[in-house]
Amino acid sequence: MTEFLQSPELAPFAEKILEGNIAALSRAITLAESHLPHHQEFTAALMEHLSAQVTLARSFRLGITGVPGVGKSSFIESFGQLMLDHYAAIGEPSKLAVLSIDPSSQRTKGSILGDKVRMESLARRADVFIRPSPTGGVLGGVARSTRESIALCEAAGFSLIFVETVGVGQSEIAVHSLTDAMLLLLLAGAGDELQGMKRGIMEMIDFAVINKADGENKTRALLAKQMASDALHYLPKSPSGWAAATHAVSSLNGEGLSQLLHDLLEFRAFVEKTGWITRNRESQSIAWFRETAEREWWHHLESNSRFDALFKEFETAIAKRNLSPFYAAKLFLRRLKDELP
Repeated sequence: MTEFLQSPELAPFAEKILEGNIAALSRAITLAESHLPHHQEFTAALMEHLSAQVTLARSFRLGITGVPGVGKSSFIESFGQLMLDHYAAIGEPSKLAVLSIDPSSQRTKGSILGDKVRMESLARRADVFIRPSPTGGVLGGVARSTRESIALCEAAGFSLIFVETVGVGQSEIAVHSLTDAMLLLLLAGAGDELQGMKRGIMEMIDFAVINKADGENKTRALLAKQMASDALHYLPKSPSGWAAATHAVSSLNGEGLSQLLHDLLEFRAFVEKTGWITRNRESQSIAWFRETAEREWWHHLESNSRFDALFKEFETAIAKRNLSPFYAAKLFLRRLKDELP
């Protein structure tokens, strides 16, 4: 990585990002998403250079998750504009980055990446950057390089970061380790009330929001809001000490969004006053280091020809039922220690 730190291209490229150049920011995220070794090395050098130039980012990161069809994109479009208009009105103009994660095909590894089209009004604003990214097969509702994308957006001057996950499932909780607050969108009248009651998800959220609370669905939405509130009452507070709030909103007509924004601003003031947001960022940085080290170590092993041969040897033994998968894993690690330098 030393050669990339000394590269004459690094400083000018980093300076463009610090100036808020969108083309440079987009290019940097593309490099972070790449699996090519030299792109990964350059990204590491770039992140190191930027970290020396930028103090603790005064940003706010909001994770937004919910089942497919709940209206995450329409919610982000309405709520994002409301939030930006609020900060502009109080004399604190802000920029919003929306990192939208799309599921990748297990067969082709491709992704539709259509969220920018669905957020048409938001995308036209000069103070908004929308970046769809594929999961690349990573579980947890986020992409492999989401942490890097967040840091790059903050270096480019974006003070509000929305991370939209692919959708709620049993493992869709990784976004919690990337953000300052977590918002779960629910949809009334479609059986999703029970989906939202999964303890693992409910224990991590700061806001439970029933979307599409308008028209004939409004009564059902208010009932779902009460159900969510009752469920949260029996769960412990989040690590921040904040008691999760429930809301019923309409992304279509804006009803309920102002109250949600009010509570979100209260949450931000609360975690900044208690110092939890700083402690949480420190924990997230350590998690980032561990995840990156594990990924790099695995890539290092995969590049070793002996490792590849040994791996295939055990795969063949398992396929022929000569070894059980559990015992094979244990034996594989023992052989790995003995045979690899």
